[in-house]
Amino acid sequence: MTGLIIRPARLDDADDIHAALVGIAETVGELHKMTSTPDDIRRDGFGPHAHFHTLIAEIDSSFAGMCLYFPIYSTWRGQPGAYVQDLFVAKDFRGLRIGERLLRHLARAVRDQGGGYIELQVDAGNVSAQRFYQRIGMKRDADHVYQFMGDSLTAFAGKEDDEETA
Repeated sequence: MTGLIIRPARLDDADDIHAALVGIAETVGELHKMTSTPDDIRRDGFGPHAHFHTLIAEIDSSFAGMCLYFPIYSTWRGQPGAYVQDLFVAKDFRGLRIGERLLRHLARAVRDQGGGYIELQVDAGNVSAQRFYQRIGMKRDADHVYQFMGDSLTAFAGKEDDEETA
C-alpha cells in the first residue's frame, strides 16, 4: 500500500489516540464507562516511565489507525511478549488491512526483542473483531479474566492482611 507509514506515537498524537479510544468505546457500546482524557494519554503514554506504547498508522499524513500495547512477561513460557490493549482503524481506512499491518509490525518488534507472543482480549459482543483475529491466525484460549477495578481495588488494597479475603 503506497503512503502507509507505521511509526511510534509522539506526544502530539495524544488527541488522535484518545479519539480512537472513544471510537472503540462507541463501537462496543461502552462509551459511558470511559473516563480517560487526552491529558491522561499524554501523561501515561510518553516519557521515561510510559505505562504503554502506541504504534500509529498514517496514510498520506492522515491518522489511519493505532495499536496501543504494553510489555508483558509469561513466567510459564519464560518469555516476554506484548499485550495489545486497543487496536483501532479509522472508518475511512477500513478494509485496507491496516489492523493486520499494525499487528505484524508489533509482532516483528516483539520477535526482534526476544519475545515470543502477543495477547489481547476481545469484547464478547464484538463479533467482527473476533472474526478478524481468527482470520489473521490468532488463537483464542479458555482463560477467564478476573479484575479489581476502581472502588473494588481501593477496598481490597485497604484491607488488613489478617482479614479473611478468600
